Amino acid sequence: MRSMKTRQAIYPLIILSFLAGLFACSSLNQVNPTPSPIPSTPAPSSTPAPPTLTPTSTPSDCLTKPGKLEQGKIDVTNPAQEYLIYLPPCYDELTDSRYPVLYLLHGQTYIDDQWIRLGAVDIADKLILSGEAPPFIIVFPDDRYWNLPPGPGFGVRLITYLIPYIDQNYRTLTDRKYRALGGLSRGGGWTIRLGFENWQMFGSLGLHSPVVFANDGQYLERWLNAIPKESFPRLWIDIGDADAELSVTRNLEYILTQLSLPHEFHFYQGAHTEQYWSAHVEEYIKWYVEGWKESAAP
Repeated sequence: MRSMKTRQAIYPLIILSFLAGLFACSSLNQVNPTPSPIPSTPAPSSTPAPPTLTPTSTPSDCLTKPGKLEQGKIDVTNPAQEYLIYLPPCYDELTDSRYPVLYLLHGQTYIDDQWIRLGAVDIADKLILSGEAPPFIIVFPDDRYWNLPPGPGFGVRLITYLIPYIDQNYRTLTDRKYRALGGLSRGGGWTIRLGFENWQMFGSLGLHSPVVFANDGQYLERWLNAIPKESFPRLWIDIGDADAELSVTRNLEYILTQLSLPHEFHFYQGAHTEQYWSAHVEEYIKWYVEGWKESAAP
């Protein structure tokens, strides 16, 4: 288990309004582009309370503390799929509450702590403890085998094993509208492939300086056309003006526009660097949170 540094929290009395329910750059030529199987998501062990905007009674001491970061792995895969998970403030105290969950995929040559170093956990604490966001869980899956034989199997490990495992062992809201997937660089490439192939599993997809994997470009339109327009996930794309992947990302955005599929495209100054991503992490997290707010609105 890895502990997070305790920080002074700032929060209003309505802090937990939602507590009741609520690719970088290598190609994967060897990866079979056939869609990954979609597992049936295990049902929660108990019926989750519906999302609500009504403040609820919360143990006061946990309101002043940040969330916690834990390390885990599942051994049924080879290699074992490791992950880090952020659990929000009061997770241990509010044992009947269930939470939206965000899966954030890191870039090539990095490991599961990249998003944490870039500030994702600090920002989650700040938004939750200030009342700007409902409490939510973040999962950081590890993709460290990108250049080794197990690398191409990451997609199967994530979709078929890790997500069901998280839903079985943590108090998540399992409806797709409360599950988001995002990634930077190589992680954005995985988000394109896994998010479009398995659209039934995700309400929001975030592509941050994405890399379209080799051979995947020819399948983009097929994947996109297979998604019912009324069920198309919320989609965010951003990239810097000095990013080597700019032309490929612009082509993806062009295809989405030609197909009249809703999406946000953000064009910023910057390159394919951690400096660029760290400057926008808070904006990313807030965008994912907005999707859960919209889902809970009457």
